[in-house]
Amino acid sequence: MVTEVRGFTDPQKKEYFRKRFSDETLARKIISHVKKSRSLHIMCHIPVFCWISATVMEDFFTTSQRGEEMPNTVTQMYIHFLRVQSIQGDRKYHGRAEADPHWSSESKEIIVSLGKLAFNQLEKGNLIFYQADLEECGIDIRAASVYSGVFTQIFKEECGLYQDKVFCFVHLSIQEFLAALYVFLSFRNTGNNQPSGEDDLLLYRSAVDKALLSENGHLDLFLRFLLGPLSGDQSDSPYETGSSSQTSQRTVSYIKEKISGDLSPERSINLFHCLNELKDRSLVEQIQQYLTSGSLSSASLSPAQWSALVFILLTSEEELDVFDLKKYSASEEALLRLLPVVKASKNISVERCCEALASVLSSNSSLRELDLSTNDLQDSGVKLLSAELGSPHCRLETLSLSGCMVTQEGCASLASALSSNPSHLRELDLSYNHPAGDSGVTCSLLDWRIQAGDWTLSDACGLTLDPNTAYRRLSLSEDLRKVMLVGEDQSHPDHPERFDSQEQVLCREGLTGRCYWEVERRGGVVIGVTYRGITRRGEGDDSRLGGNNKSWTLYCYDDGRYSVWYNVGVYVDRPAGSLSFYTVSPGVGGSSHTLTHIHTFWTTFTQEDLLPAFGFGSGSSVSLCGL
Repeated sequence: MVTEVRGFTDPQKKEYFRKRFSDETLARKIISHVKKSRSLHIMCHIPVFCWISATVMEDFFTTSQRGEEMPNTVTQMYIHFLRVQSIQGDRKYHGRAEADPHWSSESKEIIVSLGKLAFNQLEKGNLIFYQADLEECGIDIRAASVYSGVFTQIFKEECGLYQDKVFCFVHLSIQEFLAALYVFLSFRNTGNNQPSGEDDLLLYRSAVDKALLSENGHLDLFLRFLLGPLSGDQSDSPYETGSSSQTSQRTVSYIKEKISGDLSPERSINLFHCLNELKDRSLVEQIQQYLTSGSLSSASLSPAQWSALVFILLTSEEELDVFDLKKYSASEEALLRLLPVVKASKNISVERCCEALASVLSSNSSLRELDLSTNDLQDSGVKLLSAELGSPHCRLETLSLSGCMVTQEGCASLASALSSNPSHLRELDLSYNHPAGDSGVTCSLLDWRIQAGDWTLSDACGLTLDPNTAYRRLSLSEDLRKVMLVGEDQSHPDHPERFDSQEQVLCREGLTGRCYWEVERRGGVVIGVTYRGITRRGEGDDSRLGGNNKSWTLYCYDDGRYSVWYNVGVYVDRPAGSLSFYTVSPGVGGSSHTLTHIHTFWTTFTQEDLLPAFGFGSGSSVSLCGL
């Protein structure tokens, strides 16, 4: 994962196609077609998908097509991309006829071999493969070079450490597509070559169930690719499903049953993407009718319909400038069902949403826990919540307001509400806000803390640098809290955990629970976190902070974006899966500091040790601040 790249915005998608094609008419046609399909337009936030789409659409518009339907789903786009690569490779290496648009037997053989490799390694979570991995799939190491030549835009051969050959697909989505294709072909070629409809249905149901069991969603796109061919004719595709429309409809019904169950929002949303691939929009269209008629706030929605509403709001072409919960029914159920949408709107005003949240708190609700961490509620939002926290009807027991930009003014509202009513609240998290500056407010909160018993403000992390990981030209202070990149090698002893080529260093202490620290920096630096297992050898992406799926980083440059005089605050919430960066600047008169939110990464952290990490440009330095 190259975490500093957030993907294309809608204007950047258009810009990409316009720069890719000098023919403005062609660029407009491609942009128009992509925008007609919401699933394609959403996927185009991934730069490599824009490239794949451009390759396929150029082939459609510039060659004499066979009256084929333009690709309207993600699966169709990848099928056509694979065919374009296959035909180009066959013309170059096998001398096939220029006008022959069909798959060759050689290409199909290569596709099956690559598909087996893709599937085996996807199950293991591997993106890089070695000779032994290829041999396990029956791929001769000499043939691998041919594969990388025939499918030059799909499969790559590179030199790794110590000149060992390593292999990879040019993007994870291509690996997922080939893995799905391999599973389908393996199923078709096992036993009876014409499985019954029941056999087909069993395959698709099993795939849905397995994807739903994935904790991090690593099989989500794989599932969409596996189900996609059920939507229509794939006669000139390696899939050649032969499945009946009845199988497709029964698979759709099974997915809808799952959506109606107790699924996380993330799993439900992917199942709606699967329904898109199957060209079934019945649930979505039903909710859209409610929205159009204005009757949604009074409608009694089923769990599946709530999931459809979340999917519509999260994939809408319109920006959620202000998310107003009351528009969708100001009730406890609406709040809980639509929290993913509130989270997606965290960088915009949520005051009107706070009004609805507040009304829920004072309405004899059964709501007991509310986590609004890392939202820009500010004092105005907290005041709205505080007014209802003092209500005798409020039964809230846990309230998390960590990193919500609350000052002493907002804390005063909380203190007043909590002291005026014997609240049920037992745990209040106000960590990583700035209530300092009013001793009266502080005392009120501390007094309430003693009465209530349970709530605490999280302590800041005490960190030290690990000299055994420091690059040879990094000079560390005696207290191991400051480091600078210098021109000469330091007397660091050999150590297997030392970065031998990257100007980087890690901290000793692993991060657990919630942790906050601040960094004073000079010059261009990289600030972030990484798993302990990040590679320490070589100059490749697998050892570069932010260049892989083991690290998440903020790049700070002296180009006016982040002032050298501002410290950088870092907040990790492992249970919630968030990593947030802030600029920390002095307040008025130096009485307090101001945090300005820069960016938050959302992920699912594994159990592996997670460590603070730093990278350096020429002459730069980092100091760990005392808090």
